[in-house]
Parts: sequence; structure tokens; C-alpha cells
Amino acid sequence: MKRATTSGKKTWGRKRHAFVDTQGNLLAVKVTGAQASDHQGGTALLEPLKNALPRLQLIWGDSHYGGTFLTWVKETLGWTIETIHAVTLPKRGLLVPEGEEVDWDALFPTGLRPQPKRWIIERSFSWIVRWRRLCRDHEGLPQSSEAFIKLSASYRMLTTLVPAFPSRPF
Repeated sequence: MKRATTSGKKTWGRKRHAFVDTQGNLLAVKVTGAQASDHQGGTALLEPLKNALPRLQLIWGDSHYGGTFLTWVKETLGWTIETIHAVTLPKRGLLVPEGEEVDWDALFPTGLRPQPKRWIIERSFSWIVRWRRLCRDHEGLPQSSEAFIKLSASYRMLTTLVPAFPSRPF
């Protein structure tokens, strides 16, 4: 596979396109070179799933999966994509009438504000990169990277299903 950089960034690497359920469990993954667009990666990820998920109707996706990809998914797969956009704050240059009290803390909240639905996939990616081998781009082929991602996701799902080993008194 040809090494490539993402547009605007000068880093070599790959893009990971993942398809997870609402609990964050991995259903499918596709690893592409950094030169591939999100449209190409999403197409490669979703096309094989058309017959595997016949009851699926709605997908949540990042705003990068917008534009012509939305129409492709609707026409080809019959699914609807709802893009998740970043939470926006009002601009700091608000005009306030003189003498009126403004609750600035309500207008400009502090702290972590997770994007709706977006945190599900971000949590899944953080579970994946907890494996030391997956936190960097060590694999030579995208297929081996996909295999290790599936292995880490399978391990996480199995450890949540199987209770911990009972402690044995000595």
C-alpha cells in the first residue's frame, strides 16, 4: 500500500473507519491509506454490510461523511445518515441592552461538552488504542491492522460477557 499524508497535515498514516452499535461494540472496520477520502473509506466499509444488516435504517456519522456520501448511502443501501455536527457556542460579541443581567455561565459553559452520539465512536476508538500495538501505525498492511482492531474489540466484548474468575481462597 502506498504511504500517504492526510490533507493539510504532514503526517504519514492511515484512516480507520469503524461501524459500531449504540453500545460501542465493533461491527465492522475498514483501514485505508491517508490519501483516501472519507467518502471512499465509508463506501468500502458499508457496501459489504448491505445484506448483513437488512433491518438497519439509520446511521449516525461524522460531518465528514456528508455531501454526496449521504445520497450514495440512501440510493445504494436504502439507509439514512444523520450527520453529527460540533456543538457551537454563541459568539462573544453579543449585544446586551444596558442594565440587563446576563447569565454568562449558561451562555458559555465550561468543561467537557461531548458531542451528541459522537462520543460513542470516540469511546470505541479509545478502547481500540489501549492495545499498545494499535496506538501507533506499526502494521505493514491495512488488512493486518484491521485484524488487530477486530482482535482487540473481540477481547473487550468477551471480557464484558464473561465474569471475572472467582477468587480462590488459599
